[in-house]
Amino acid sequence: MHHPSQITAHAFQTPARERLAAYVAGARVGDEEIVPLTPDASTREYFRIPWKRKTAIVAVYPEPFDPEIHPFLDVTRLFQEAQLPVPAIFDVDPLNGIIVQEDFGDRQLRRFFEAATEDEREALVEQAIGLIADIQGATQLASERNSIASRLAFDEAKLSWELDFFFEHFFKSLRKEELKHGEEAELRAELNDIAADLAARPRVLCHRDFHSSNLMVDAEKRLRIIDYQDARMGPASYDLVSLLLDRQTALPSLAEVRERRLFFLEERRNRGLEALDPDEFACEFRLMTVQRCLKAAGTFSYQTAVAGRGEVYAQFIKPMLRVVVQATELLDRFPALQATLGTRAGDIG
Repeated sequence: MHHPSQITAHAFQTPARERLAAYVAGARVGDEEIVPLTPDASTREYFRIPWKRKTAIVAVYPEPFDPEIHPFLDVTRLFQEAQLPVPAIFDVDPLNGIIVQEDFGDRQLRRFFEAATEDEREALVEQAIGLIADIQGATQLASERNSIASRLAFDEAKLSWELDFFFEHFFKSLRKEELKHGEEAELRAELNDIAADLAARPRVLCHRDFHSSNLMVDAEKRLRIIDYQDARMGPASYDLVSLLLDRQTALPSLAEVRERRLFFLEERRNRGLEALDPDEFACEFRLMTVQRCLKAAGTFSYQTAVAGRGEVYAQFIKPMLRVVVQATELLDRFPALQATLGTRAGDIG
């Protein structure tokens, strides 16, 4: 392990693939056995390599890092101590921006659902909801460890930034649309209210991106958690909204969502966590739905219009807007959002 003082976070001149090839050469692994994996919406690149008669996943970062304060490594240590099902870390080469970790395979929960029976689906959704409660159960541990996750939060500034990102990339990048001054002012006032209301909610530890593409299904049909390096403190409803509503392509059943909310509250109680009032939680859940799904629509708009990855992300934009409109109607709030998005959710290609 290199001493952290040797590490400076200047971006690499050498491409990720070349750095990884140099790394595995020391382990006598041929370059032809390095398999690039589909990138996510980040600056990291992922590869699969042979590792001790099995395989491993390698994340290659765009700059060197200090392993003591690296978010992925810090949150991995926290989650492992909390006995959450995250990958083991096999090796770290901070000067080359490389982390070698356990390979959970290719079965994302999203893909598994495509061929799953109703019983399998139900069992896995309940297992996933249980994992959210387990993560929230590690809130105090995160604080005791002084984890990076305990020092980051969905505060008003972060929530507002995400809503501004939506505004910028949905209306401007994707739709090339300039709103009338009055319409924009009304919308921004409502977005500010959403951020302020959610920032005032009690906070627990959140994965922050807990959707079915970041849950892997192992051979025993147990779920494993990935992509948690952005964990932070936020409302108790945050990860549940992500799981149930993020990247949906159709409006979910309100009865099913209610049933999942109540199951989640029961899972929290089973773990000795503070009891939450079901009606208050339903209200927070809907408010969180508005913010989280707008944030997602902003990300998908950016990926489609700016990053050129519309073949993956464009399909989710319209459903996210419809979920937002439905939540505002249930809250009986945010008339400007209802009106503005209601008309635009129907005319996105």
